Amino acid sequence: MDFRDVSLTALRVLRAVAEQGTFTAAGAALGYTQSAVSRQIAAIERAAGAELLERRRDGVRLTAAGRVVMRRATTVLDEIDAAARELSGLDEQAATVRLGWYPSAGAALVPRALAALRRTDPGLRVLGREGASTPALVRALRAGSLDLAVLASAPPFRPPDAESPPLVLRTLAERALCLAVPAAHPLARGDFVDVADLRGQRWIAGSSAGEDHLMGVWPGLDERPDIAHVARDWLAKLQLVAAGCGLTTVPAALAAAAPPGVRVLPVRGGPQEQRRLLLARLPHPPPSDAVLRVGAALRAAAVEGGDRQPPGSTS
Repeated sequence: MDFRDVSLTALRVLRAVAEQGTFTAAGAALGYTQSAVSRQIAAIERAAGAELLERRRDGVRLTAAGRVVMRRATTVLDEIDAAARELSGLDEQAATVRLGWYPSAGAALVPRALAALRRTDPGLRVLGREGASTPALVRALRAGSLDLAVLASAPPFRPPDAESPPLVLRTLAERALCLAVPAAHPLARGDFVDVADLRGQRWIAGSSAGEDHLMGVWPGLDERPDIAHVARDWLAKLQLVAAGCGLTTVPAALAAAAPPGVRVLPVRGGPQEQRRLLLARLPHPPPSDAVLRVGAALRAAAVEGGDRQPPGSTS
């Protein structure tokens, strides 16, 4: 089979697998069965004459050959998508930046940056999407589906992946993890919560399995947490807090987005729980002027957000 005969469908499937990390997840994203995904990957590997994906127990990742094909495939798919937009009458003169972000960044930081860009760069087009997690966003960067990604990082602040070349990372902000408390809760009476008072509390956590397990529970508790509810969505978590159903941890940046009935408070005592907000991109190719302008807007929004959210914020 000649590699020049590879279909656009196979290229899209390869990109989805590289981005999602498993055949099953890629199939779900594309609306294909796992067997259909496997057939497309087998066809493109036969055409390439090389394995493009390394199969591992925890999923798949691109091989060196796969990275070459993926880099070229991204260019082809982007050009096809641009042609489709041009044919549908969209303005192709506008520079386009593909931005991804982790869920809580979409509550305050990203909207603030995009609002500023609409005022300062009305001709700049940002295609945005929320990623389910930092690893998912990193895979999307590696697959060439994103130009920039806003990531979250917790101590010990390791690189988001071990792939080569390393991602270019810039710290947008570093802030202490906070606690969302129902306004009527006894812990909401002061301007901070003592870590010793977190024993015996009920918690609203992230997903019950995988990388989000126990997200929402204060780190380092010396007891088995009493998890009252499990929710991935940040708005759902905060609404559950407002309803008096439990406590949950939140980044400081979410204080401005907390609904009525929720106090976002710092926690004192025990190790300081810091969280970093990172802006990530691939080192090559060099960033375009449009990518640099979006990055600058995100940095300005992070600074502005820090100024607006003093400890003890109430919504």
